[in-house]
Amino acid sequence: MAIDYEKLLNFPIPDVRQRLTPRDAVFYALSIGLGQDPMDPRQLDFVDHDRAREAIPSMATVLCHPGFWLRDPGTGVDHVRLVHGEQSIELHRPLPVEGEFVGRTRVTGIVDKGPGKGALLYSEKEVRDAAGTLYATTRATTFLRGDGGFGGPTGPVRKPHPVPDSAPDLTVDLPTRPEQALYYRLNGDDNPLHSDPRVAEAAGFPRPILHGLCTLGVVTHALLRALADYR
Repeated sequence: MAIDYEKLLNFPIPDVRQRLTPRDAVFYALSIGLGQDPMDPRQLDFVDHDRAREAIPSMATVLCHPGFWLRDPGTGVDHVRLVHGEQSIELHRPLPVEGEFVGRTRVTGIVDKGPGKGALLYSEKEVRDAAGTLYATTRATTFLRGDGGFGGPTGPVRKPHPVPDSAPDLTVDLPTRPEQALYYRLNGDDNPLHSDPRVAEAAGFPRPILHGLCTLGVVTHALLRALADYR
């Protein structure tokens, strides 16, 4: 089933309502690797359920997550072969560790790269509290590896963030764990590419892979550690 451009562009992604609890905030922090050093007290405000007072900023990506909506046959997408390509987070105010929130996700653009070259799907999620106050806007690019050549527009393509050609100013060593994707997917991103070896093989990978957004969380941890002393 090929992509119908207008249908996918206007695909009705249901709003997601979530009651965020300190337990959710703690689980997210643990799922991106905080707490691996039991002797680092700076991390306890993020991972100790009895004293959790801080939310990792990148939690905005999983707050009110719409789930694996591209698996719906109505999208026309080859969901087995898609991967996360790019992500941005705009925080309008600090994230709390509890409260009632609503996430509204919509498709903002689709680019047809041509037969055999895949397609790019741009989406945006706004996270607001029960009063309608905007807390975060997240924007994502999903690379639809198996869906090019459906006759859609060939642009505009967002320019990627420039990669510095200099040596890094700081280096932070934060290893991931083999089972980390199984924890991370409980935040709402349950694409079987990250858990099922058969799906990974069908997608062209030798084993299940870690979520790109989990890697983004690890990078956020590195920034907090190296630049902000976990403040």
